[in-house]
Amino acid sequence: MGEIDPAFVQGQEHRRKLSITEAQGIPEIDLSPLFHHQLPNPSAIEGLVKEIGSACKEWGFFQVTNHGVPPSLRHKLDEASRLFFAQSLEEKKKVARDAITPTGYHDTEHTKNVRDWKEVFDFLAKDPTLVPLNSDKNDSQVIQWSNPSPQYPPHFRDIIKEYIEELEKLAYKLLELIALSLGVDAKRFEGFFEDQTSVFRLNHYPPCPYPHLALGLGRHKDAGALTILSQDEVQGLEVLRKIDQEWVLVKPNPNAYIINIGDLIQVWSNDVYESVEHRVIVNSKKERFSNLLGLFPSHFTEVKPLEELINEENPSKYRAFNWGKFLVKRKSGNFKKKNEENIQIYHYKIT
Repeated sequence: MGEIDPAFVQGQEHRRKLSITEAQGIPEIDLSPLFHHQLPNPSAIEGLVKEIGSACKEWGFFQVTNHGVPPSLRHKLDEASRLFFAQSLEEKKKVARDAITPTGYHDTEHTKNVRDWKEVFDFLAKDPTLVPLNSDKNDSQVIQWSNPSPQYPPHFRDIIKEYIEELEKLAYKLLELIALSLGVDAKRFEGFFEDQTSVFRLNHYPPCPYPHLALGLGRHKDAGALTILSQDEVQGLEVLRKIDQEWVLVKPNPNAYIINIGDLIQVWSNDVYESVEHRVIVNSKKERFSNLLGLFPSHFTEVKPLEELINEENPSKYRAFNWGKFLVKRKSGNFKKKNEENIQIYHYKIT
């Protein structure tokens, strides 16, 4: 993996002085009412909506159990992921990402942020995925992003595709509950994802000899609508608790998925809900695996607060922006050194 930047050490020593506690407070929500063979109980669904709304408001994070994703498929994906990352670096680089194909394999040696101690494999939920040719020009030209084709392990692409399909089902159910919690129609978000640009990611965090000086992934917020995360038994994810701004360690639950709302939900809700910063710490002795689906809308989606949620007393807090151009501009930041930070939603904030 990459070298530890000496200039980064001082900041990490300060970081470790922050209080870190185990996350007993992150809500755990049982989704079983959504999967009853009979018609769902209206009162049970109403209860779920309230739980989801409270979790989005207070934490921006929650865990879901009885989520409908087959455990056997999850296990198959986990095994395939371990086999892929166990290959030599030479083999993994055969499906490496580049500026033209932004999916595939990459590690910290190929990113500007050498603090991140991990390697990943990215895969598009929709292949091909259409995105704008330019992030700055006002034209309608689009290009296609496509997935790499790893030769090992066998049937790797098929396993990932099958798994993504199950996560998408869960994602759309969660979007319906979030919509209802905001007081809008359950299908309100559905039209934004007709030609989605979602990305699936496999993460591998090798043991780090300097766990007090490095991060598996630095503090950040997620740009999309939702993130659905599966992690193994090794702890690592920390969430910035809104109430006191302290880092909270999320205890792994092998039967649950961790859900967090992203920047798009923050904009659509006109700041009723807020995406929350999180990060990943590393382990000196154990490797850690996780995977996630970042749910992204169609490239032509105009992102702005929902009309139902704005009025004279509560005006729009964001200027509208095109999601595809926003996405392409952020992706380009992975390969270009810039004098300014990458594009963020607060650049569209109305002050």
